[in-house]
Amino acid sequence: KIEESGSYSSAMADRRQLFAEMRALDLDSIRLATYRTACKLRFIQKRCNLHLVDIWNIIEVFRENRLNSMDLNTEFSVSHLQAILSTIFYQLNKRLPTTHQINVDQSISYLLNFLLAAYDSEGVGKISVFVVKVALAALCGGKILDKLRYVFSQISDPNGVMIYSQFDQFLREVLKLPMTVFEGPSFGYTEQSTRTCFPQEKKVSLNVFLDTFMSDPPPQCLVWLPLMHRLANVENVFHPVECSYCHSQSMMGFRYRCQQCDNYQLCQECFWRGHASGSHSNQHQMKEYMSWKSPAKKLSDALSKSLSCASGREPPYPTFSEASEKPLNLTHVVYVNSDSTISNTFCLNSPLKVQYSLDIADRLADEHILIGLYVNLLRKDRSWSKTRVPADISLCLDSNKQQRQLIAELENKNKEILQEIQRLRQQHEEASQPPLDKSQQNPTLLAELRLLRQRKEELEQRMSSLQDSRRELMVQLEQLMLLLKNQGPGPSPRSSPMSGNTTPIPMPVQSTSGNTTPSQTPQDSLMGLGGEVQQAFAQGSRRNFRNDLLVAADSITNTMSSLVKELNSGNIGFIHIFDSNYRMSHSDVQPCLEAGSETDSISDLTFPTSDVLHARSSPRSG
Repeated sequence: KIEESGSYSSAMADRRQLFAEMRALDLDSIRLATYRTACKLRFIQKRCNLHLVDIWNIIEVFRENRLNSMDLNTEFSVSHLQAILSTIFYQLNKRLPTTHQINVDQSISYLLNFLLAAYDSEGVGKISVFVVKVALAALCGGKILDKLRYVFSQISDPNGVMIYSQFDQFLREVLKLPMTVFEGPSFGYTEQSTRTCFPQEKKVSLNVFLDTFMSDPPPQCLVWLPLMHRLANVENVFHPVECSYCHSQSMMGFRYRCQQCDNYQLCQECFWRGHASGSHSNQHQMKEYMSWKSPAKKLSDALSKSLSCASGREPPYPTFSEASEKPLNLTHVVYVNSDSTISNTFCLNSPLKVQYSLDIADRLADEHILIGLYVNLLRKDRSWSKTRVPADISLCLDSNKQQRQLIAELENKNKEILQEIQRLRQQHEEASQPPLDKSQQNPTLLAELRLLRQRKEELEQRMSSLQDSRRELMVQLEQLMLLLKNQGPGPSPRSSPMSGNTTPIPMPVQSTSGNTTPSQTPQDSLMGLGGEVQQAFAQGSRRNFRNDLLVAADSITNTMSSLVKELNSGNIGFIHIFDSNYRMSHSDVQPCLEAGSETDSISDLTFPTSDVLHARSSPRSG
């Protein structure tokens, strides 16, 4: 029950949306009921995508769902109706291109809800076969002549004569369509509707039926049906004429010309809504045009009509034979093999007669069988005619053979050209690629190169650490020499040149109180230096501090030299490669020697002792 209530609410929502879209077009403002009804039903037809479905497609769907074998008064459920509509729209999507596919579910929902609103307003859930055939035949696309022929086949007897009771039922059902779009007062069913179509109760054949409904004007109760087809035909017709009311430079659809006012023409929107301007009145007689003809074309048509002896007008539709259908004689139909797609089998020279009714759907089904039988007959004739080949056919075969040979030669040349193009493309791609180094292809060399790069990085790190320690030692050495200079009897004439640029080391500060000890001693300023330096300064102030400082500097220099020699002895094979790379990538590294700068190389790992030697030679010379 919950699912049924949900589906019912969804169906009502789709129905309300369909009618809301129709009201949004403001079709009720059209003053003529015939055009108003035709426009509304045309909107329903296009919104449900039935204008893309032909009457013959509808007949084929009826045959697939076996409606042609059912009695017209048989009723079936809404689910069966939904299955029929699904077949219609899914087959339509198969015929349409992929860029013009429709929304099948939406089309099914809209059409199903419209049919239920028209023929099952009480919600019984049942609908008859006759109602489905009449409604879909009236709303689908196609020619109106084919529709009327199909309708006549449903309301006539096997002798081809219309049954009045069936025609009355047809009017009763088809006039429910205008009532559903709120046009019941203008086109509702009455008991006099049948008499207005056929006043005299006489024998009505197919031709009389077509004459009645194809005439101009048709019967009043169905005047909207041919107008709906005319609307479909003129939707894309262009008229290069200006509307006299809205002054639109062009018109689409119908064009109306006043028979009293001079050159007064209206577009269909202005005419339908009763717009008028100037001396024109809505009471004037208007002529409807479905196409545009230039003045030259009109003159040529008038001359051709005046000069022709016979009337050039063709009948609007062909005349059909009033004789009843005769049984078809299938005496000369060939035998159908077991592998044929036709399920029926016929024996050669065995008379078989099939009675046909006037139902076009049944006739189509039998025509499919006949087509298959005739195809097999043609196959038999082709196998029999192979033994007799005329001379002209042999000449034709020779010419065809020459053409095939020429085609084969051209195909071979084309293959050779394509192969040559492929070869040239490969050569171009190979030439455009950079050549690969052989060393890059050898995995052993790649592994060695990777190890060398790793060793190079390690050495660079060690060298940077040595450079830092060297820089720290030089700073400490300068501080010691500055301290020695400040404590000595006089300034040395050959003091370090960097001593003028460095900041003086603060001297020990003595407390003014006698009870306090000094806050800093010379031994405290030597904290963080080597043991030999501390030893040199620990023996008292009477000792020559300059000599001790030189001894400590020699010890530091020897220690650094031994460290560099040990480093060089373990990596002699790598030093030459590392030296060239180091010169290119570290050319901007300069050692901090005194106040000057020197170019760094691998030989600079043996730190220069020129400053120390110079400092040692200064006291000796003095």
